[in-house]
Formats: sequence, structure tokens, C-alpha cells
Amino acid sequence: MSDEIINRVANSVLKTIDLEDFYPQGKRVVFDIKDWLFEGLILREKDFREQVKNHNWSQYQDSYVALTCSSDAIIPSWAYLLLTTQLNPFTKKVVVGNLELLETVIFQDLINKIDVSEYEGKPIIIKGCANKPIPPSAYLFLIKRLQPVVKSIMFGEACSTVPLFKK
Repeated sequence: MSDEIINRVANSVLKTIDLEDFYPQGKRVVFDIKDWLFEGLILREKDFREQVKNHNWSQYQDSYVALTCSSDAIIPSWAYLLLTTQLNPFTKKVVVGNLELLETVIFQDLINKIDVSEYEGKPIIIKGCANKPIPPSAYLFLIKRLQPVVKSIMFGEACSTVPLFKK
């Protein structure tokens, strides 16, 4: 009898997908326009445009930006559009919302670009633990992309998975 230890997980056709492997580099920034409002509440177009004109937009080079207003002000949609026209040459992505929405949009884009053909007809494990801020919706987007082509989907680690789907 052989005492050789065989790693059956490594030799199996199981494919593990770790969304952390897709996590893009780049600074995440929340850009709060509250400080550009008169008394933190009123958007004065002339003053706002002056702030936009004089701001150093290059500081957002290769960043992901979430535009928001933390005060109870009513912000016209053109204000976010104007900011985006200045941010676009420098940033990787701009959204109106918070950091969670920003990460969700980033992952939706990334998952939509995944070539699922390499997973066709195979059992898949979606790794569950992450040290990076993976939004919960990213897992849903991934299942939506994989389910039509894979044999099965499990969640967790190879040693302890929860079955989710089987053809």
C-alpha cells in the first residue's frame, strides 16, 4: 500500500473562481460636492462652474470616483454631468453614489467581460472569503454569467462547499 498523498482537489476538473483575482488596482475616491455649495445647501451655477474650472482634476488619475452630495441639497443632474466631463480624461470609472455602488458597477463591468467558455460543462466553486471589498451583487452577476454554461456551481472552499446549482 502506497503512503503517497494524492491531492484530489488539484487533480479534479473543478474550477475555482476567486473574485479577488479580478479586483482592479486603483484608488477609490468619494467626491462630495457639498463643500462647493453655498452654505452647503445651494448650488449657485456661476460659483459651481468656477470651482470646476479651478479644481486640479489630474489628482484623480487612474482612480475610481463616486460622486455624491452628503448634504440635503437638491443637486441638478447637470452638475454631476459637468463633473464627469472633467473626471473622464483621468479616471477609470465615475458613478453617482457611494463606494458600494462604485464597486458594484466596477464588478459588473469586469464580470461581463469574463470569457465563460473556459468554464463550459465544468463544476465551478465560487470562493466565498475575500479580504478586498467585493460587493455582494458581484457574486450574483457571476452566477448569472456562469449558470447557462457550467455543469454545477458551488460556493465556499474546495474542502467545504455549499451546492447552489446543478444541471
